[in-house]
Amino acid sequence: MATDVANLVAELEANVSRAVLGKADVVRLCIVAMLAGEHVLLEDVPGVGKTLVGKALAKSVSARFCRIQFTPDLLPSDILGGSIYDAKTGEFIFHRGPIFAHIVLADEINRTTPRTQSALLESMSEGQVSIDGQTHDLPKPFMVIATQNPYEFEGTYPLPESQLDRFLLRIALGYPDRDDESQILANHRQGEPVDRLEPVLDCAQIGDLQRRVREVTVSEAVHEYLIDIVHKTRECDEVHVGVSTRGALCLYRACQALALVEGRDFVTPDDVKRLAVPVIAHRILPKGYAHGSRRQTVESLVQRLVDEVPVRE
Repeated sequence: MATDVANLVAELEANVSRAVLGKADVVRLCIVAMLAGEHVLLEDVPGVGKTLVGKALAKSVSARFCRIQFTPDLLPSDILGGSIYDAKTGEFIFHRGPIFAHIVLADEINRTTPRTQSALLESMSEGQVSIDGQTHDLPKPFMVIATQNPYEFEGTYPLPESQLDRFLLRIALGYPDRDDESQILANHRQGEPVDRLEPVLDCAQIGDLQRRVREVTVSEAVHEYLIDIVHKTRECDEVHVGVSTRGALCLYRACQALALVEGRDFVTPDDVKRLAVPVIAHRILPKGYAHGSRRQTVESLVQRLVDEVPVRE
């Protein structure tokens, strides 16, 4: 059965990678987040394929996709929707906003105000929208892929740590290497490669895979090893705020999803090591960091802490 899952995921990865070239690790991590039922923050310079990742993933799983361009004048109702008075019936009718999609790309999330950011992040946390006392469930599966440019600060509203904590993973794409970039140019001669993708899975299959993630075994030794890493971030003298309990749960669930993606029904210490940086680096606050170098500084710190924690037998 694990082999069947691995084959499904491999087919999904291969399909997404037809449009997203040279980023196999990024594609796999985004699939891990999807199967864990969580969300991703893509943080990198413009033009490296952040939007493309969301489009290719949505096309590959036959999901409704919506891109929301975040701007300073964007209101919560522009995302969530709102109630509009119908003169014929004399009633207010709720009109759904763009958040009601399976995969939502929140483009340049740090360009909108904290009020609008909070409206989106509440939906991410609860999986529902509450308007005028009425609760509306979001479609399942539901995933937000948010993007931001870490090197542009004028006219932006950086996400505070409490809101960064809502994202399972923070990933940097980086530039493609020379050969991949040459292939990207060649692939665009006939138009956008993502437009030619066909779905290989459907939403029902993704839902089934999400349920199976929770069945992946985590041994007592791996469980304790994960907790050791979390507590190491709280005890470190260089850290002002360590990983929260939510962060520990996210690392736990991400490791289960990675194991399933790789065709295993059990988590290994290597899964924890591999995911520690993208899962928990954005959840801690080091002492005396410079804002411009924050991501690199924290990721290096987390990697060092992970290397210092011995694996449990």
